[in-house]
Amino acid sequence: MKRNRTRRLAGALLALTTAGGLLLTGCSGSGTGEGSRADSAEGADGFPAPAPPAPDSGEASGEQRQDGRDGEFAPEPDYLSTFALDVDTASYGYARRTLAEGGRPHPSTIRPEEFVNSFRQDYERPDGNGFSVTVDGARTGARDWSLVRVGLATRPAGDDGERPPAALTFVLDVSGSMSEPGRLDLAKESLGVMTDRLRDDDSVALVTFSDEAETVLPMTRLGGNRGRVHDAVSGLEVQQSTNLGAGVETGYATAVEGLREGATNRVVLVSDALANTGDTEADTILANIGGARREHGITLFGVGVGSDYGDELMERLADRGDGHTTYVSTAEEAREVFCEELPQHVDLTARDAKAQVAFDPATVARFRLIGYENREVADEDFRDDRVDGGEVGPGHTVTALYAVRTRPGAEGHLATATVRWLDPATRAPHEESGRLETAALDDSVRGASPRFQVTAVAAYFADALRREDTRYAPLPGAPGIRELARQADDLARRTEDEAVRELASAIDQASGIAH
Repeated sequence: MKRNRTRRLAGALLALTTAGGLLLTGCSGSGTGEGSRADSAEGADGFPAPAPPAPDSGEASGEQRQDGRDGEFAPEPDYLSTFALDVDTASYGYARRTLAEGGRPHPSTIRPEEFVNSFRQDYERPDGNGFSVTVDGARTGARDWSLVRVGLATRPAGDDGERPPAALTFVLDVSGSMSEPGRLDLAKESLGVMTDRLRDDDSVALVTFSDEAETVLPMTRLGGNRGRVHDAVSGLEVQQSTNLGAGVETGYATAVEGLREGATNRVVLVSDALANTGDTEADTILANIGGARREHGITLFGVGVGSDYGDELMERLADRGDGHTTYVSTAEEAREVFCEELPQHVDLTARDAKAQVAFDPATVARFRLIGYENREVADEDFRDDRVDGGEVGPGHTVTALYAVRTRPGAEGHLATATVRWLDPATRAPHEESGRLETAALDDSVRGASPRFQVTAVAAYFADALRREDTRYAPLPGAPGIRELARQADDLARRTEDEAVRELASAIDQASGIAH
């Protein structure tokens, strides 16, 4: 099986390597709307012919169509792109593990926004709750095509003592599949270390599930009770099948029973998400705990583990459970998630956050949002605060990257990006915007800032990995996999960033599979 999968990846990456005419003069660097249907006629560059100019109105009009193929370009007169914010990174972590083991990530598990959002950014931070908005871009070597980056940042994560207390309900998969090294053993070790890192006024509960779910530990204040928590964690053992639905439902019931006013109440699901018993559909599972989510604002944080991993189910649970996902495969990654990120970022700075980017029809012929296909929001729902958005905490950044074709010789306003969110405590709405002019575009991607280049490399890498799925049109300006590997190696040296070094290693591994 692995040999056949490798051949398919080789074909996809070799095709990318030999594609001509769209190479960058240089590339490299670091919602959801599904790419809209483009016109059927194709231009000489292999992309749909440009739409005629839209009426020159103060606001772009039209609703983004969702009936087209993924990865195609927005039609006239749609110059709006609207999506819910997303800070998930699980897709990138799982892809790295699969490549490291000599396999090929399935195209359905590749979400470019999670690749892009896996890297540190240098956006300006706001002083209080909410977001700063950074919009920049660079021209590519493809005719009239640029990459435009929309960067949103929350305030820095403060001292751990400054956040509200946390009430965390851990829902831990103890099914038979969790016996594989790097699953239950990794979770137990990490939870043990995290127990010692959390504050005395924090609380934890523990729910396990296999064929049935059980509350092993009700909500318990850590002060004076750490030994009790350690005993509960160390006593966990692998059992039978995976009734994930029962685990989530029991976890939310336990969280509601132990609800703490003034605290951040969150369910943390640790699983390989290979549900095979009971409710196995995300919609059904979420319907069963909908009241707890809406009435008490309990958010879901999904932590994926295992070489076989139910990526789609975990992602849908987290997205619709007002949370996010990550993926861990090593003890170091698990300690970072449980012991550093979770305690620091347990607070929320924004609820139901959405972004809308309005491209100027006078300067933009067409555009494509790279990723965020399953985080789409109808344009007219941007300011409807009843429509679900994304939950974001302190210290986070959210990046959206667009491929944008400008009209020949166009100058002036290019795009305005606006983020809207609700205050976590008062539910009062707030907005912040940023603009980009054509004159501010860098002449080439390789001439842009190192962090912009990391964004571009991550996006092009994701594009290469999912190219085998013919629903995804190729990105303009995409370099070949060998060139992408060289650019990533150069960026790793220049940034001295271990995360960028890991990205370069993953691209090298993909290149090796292809050749």
